[in-house]
Amino acid sequence: MITKKFKFILIKHFFYIFFSLLFFNLTLAKDVDIQEDINLSFVCDLEKKILKNSEYNYETFLAEDLDDKDLDKFDIEAKKPETLLISGLSLFLSDTAKLNVKIVNKDVVLFKAIDQEKNYSESGIINRKSGELVHEITRNVKSENSEKDISFYSCRKRNTNV
Repeated sequence: MITKKFKFILIKHFFYIFFSLLFFNLTLAKDVDIQEDINLSFVCDLEKKILKNSEYNYETFLAEDLDDKDLDKFDIEAKKPETLLISGLSLFLSDTAKLNVKIVNKDVVLFKAIDQEKNYSESGIINRKSGELVHEITRNVKSENSEKDISFYSCRKRNTNV
């Protein structure tokens, strides 16, 4: 059985890997790398959220302390060489024209979108094997008082039989 401490360590490492991949891929000229055609549907349970804003400085809240909801249907569809469709996570990410980082391989799906004013961004990464999903929202990107919501989910493949 996995202890809470061990699980926290795993999530912490996943978080670091997420941001390492995100920033590494943003520095490359090629931000699109769709290696597989996939069509996946998940059900995701919110585990915790980290908030950074005027009130909280990267403070962690467990799911039971939040009004946020789980994801009943989180869908990912990818088609080589560059199509990635994300739905169920947010309306902003559902607009495929805004997705400027799209990475899909056998292990992870990584995506990032920035608004036209470059003042709002959303990104996410899901480990296809473990089902761990990290979703980050950054507001007021250009400001020194930027705000972040980082949500951690545990996802499982959704049964498509009705």
